[in-house]
Amino acid sequence: MGIFTALQKEWKHFWKARSLFFIGLPAVLVVFVFYYLPMYGIVIAFKDINYTKGIWGSDWVGLHNFKFFFNSQDALRITRNTLLLNGLFIVVGMSCALVIGLLLAELGRRWVKLFQTILFFPYFLSWVVVGFVSYILLNPSFGVINKTLEQLHFAPIDWYSKPGYWPVILLLTYLWKNVGYTAIIFFTGLLSIDNSYYEAASIDGASRLQQIRKISIPLILPLITMLFMLNVGRIFYSDFGLFYFVPRDAGMLYATTDVVDTYVFRSLRVVGDLGMASAASLYQAIVGLILVVATNLFVRKFNRDNALF
Repeated sequence: MGIFTALQKEWKHFWKARSLFFIGLPAVLVVFVFYYLPMYGIVIAFKDINYTKGIWGSDWVGLHNFKFFFNSQDALRITRNTLLLNGLFIVVGMSCALVIGLLLAELGRRWVKLFQTILFFPYFLSWVVVGFVSYILLNPSFGVINKTLEQLHFAPIDWYSKPGYWPVILLLTYLWKNVGYTAIIFFTGLLSIDNSYYEAASIDGASRLQQIRKISIPLILPLITMLFMLNVGRIFYSDFGLFYFVPRDAGMLYATTDVVDTYVFRSLRVVGDLGMASAASLYQAIVGLILVVATNLFVRKFNRDNALF
């Protein structure tokens, strides 16, 4: 009877909000079809795939694909690169975006439109285009940067054989392309703050910096926390275009540019081992899930209102 009563209450709640449900139904169907139905493919990670036998007819190998992956010299390298580089992107990227968003909030409407367009434009460029632009700059023989170094009487650098430079190069490229998008999100959040807070603070003699510290940042802290948790949840999912097209898949750079996504792609393209590539992808998904749940628990411990769930 208790279950029947609970179902009856849920049905009444659903029926009252049925219009909202039907509005959201297309998005629910998209998520179900493209995110949940393909999950049966997880079984590939536990099989020795034979294309003639198909997925279900292939031999079951258990954890062999995972064992092969973790025993290889690549597992530690790609895990370290993925976590460190994406962690660097999250921390530096969100910090820069927050500063730019705050600066945009201080500008007049005319200047905001100009800078908003300038900052937002790189976000729409393909990584293929960005990769060609970066190659024009970094080409060892004819690149703009090396030609400039020669003019300044410095020795040119073979950028595509020096992995030590690439964490900085990838960070700068990521910031140039993505920081404007996140800055616009923060700027939009700042616009939603009631202007009476700032007027009251000005009457009390607060400077603009004090208003930012005591009003702006605290009031958009839930937005900052939400974006941070969403980014941490995808810290194990690298931007494939950035790590593949910008370094141009140069083998000399794998020490600092090879991540899980490029490793999986290369496993399929070069080795053709679908089982091992699926095992690496499943490992990527499990770690991402653990990170987002752990981050959410950490946030809930300090402020339940800012947690996602």
